[in-house]
Formats: sequence, C-alpha cells, structure tokens
Amino acid sequence: MRDRDAERIGIRLHAEGLVRGNFGNISIREDQGFYIKRRNAYLDAPRELIFVPQEGAIPEEASRETIVHREIYRTTPYRAVVHAHPPHAIALSYISKEVRPQDCEGELLYPRIKVVEGVSGTHTLARTVAAALQNSPAVIVRGHGTFAAGASLDEAYVLTSAVEHACRILILLRQIKESG
Repeated sequence: MRDRDAERIGIRLHAEGLVRGNFGNISIREDQGFYIKRRNAYLDAPRELIFVPQEGAIPEEASRETIVHREIYRTTPYRAVVHAHPPHAIALSYISKEVRPQDCEGELLYPRIKVVEGVSGTHTLARTVAAALQNSPAVIVRGHGTFAAGASLDEAYVLTSAVEHACRILILLRQIKESG
C-alpha cells in the first residue's frame, strides 16, 4: 500500500509539473524511521521505497534529501513529506523572503509561506527546513523547491499543489499590474 500511495502521488506531482525528471522526493513515517524514494528514481515510477532508521546510518541508495526528511520527523509530528520543484514557487523564492498567498485556498491553508536558504542535502538545510515546518506545513527553499508536510502523503501533496497555485497567481497578478 505504501509503495502504491507513493507512486500515485508521484504521478500527480509529475502530471502537474511540480517535479521533472528524477527530481523531488517523498517520504512516509513509520515506527522507528521512515520510507523514502530511492536516489535517482522517478517519482511517477518510484520503485520500492527505502527504509531509513530514525537514528544511525542512512542507506546509500536513499534520496539525497534524506537528512532533511529525517530532521523533519525528528522535530515535528508530521507523518509524510513531499519535496518538489514547482517552477513558480522557485521563481518567487529569488525575489521574496516570504510568500503571502492572495487566492482563497492559499490564504486558508497558510497566510505566509517562509522562504529559506540552504544547500541541498546538508544538515544546515535540514535544520532550517524542519524549523520552518514547525510553524507552517510548507516552506520554499530559495532556488531549490518546496517541502510540505502533513498527516498523509495526500495532505502533503495538496499543500505542495496549493503553494504552486498561490505562487502562480501572484506572478500573474504582478504581470497584470506591470502591463496596465
């Protein structure tokens, strides 16, 4: 069931353009650790997920962002994490320190989305993202992508999609204001 849910969500993320190629990853918390996408696997065909213990060595075949997921699970109650590369959110991250959605869904889910900085796959990024997720279910990493967390993969996916939608609306609003 876990692998089927991961594939189903991966297909949705890919279909919406929230990930490309083998970018992005998803994880699901279990007792004593979590399952995460394999390194270089595609989210729309993730193969079998890799179990990562909450403590100790990280399996070599686990995703590059595994340490970020581990820190999120260590410091928050979330049960699932989606890391995606939504283009509108990434674009806004270069010019904003936070994103304030103007659409009703975005305002309802999170009135402010923090933009943080950090190098992919580092402990610094892991701590920064996990700290941001203690106050909001989604965060944007400047120039890199989003991390959204929830009680399930479906919830984390919906949050990811909503962040991208809010960012797309903001960009369209800026274009309208600049043109007229």
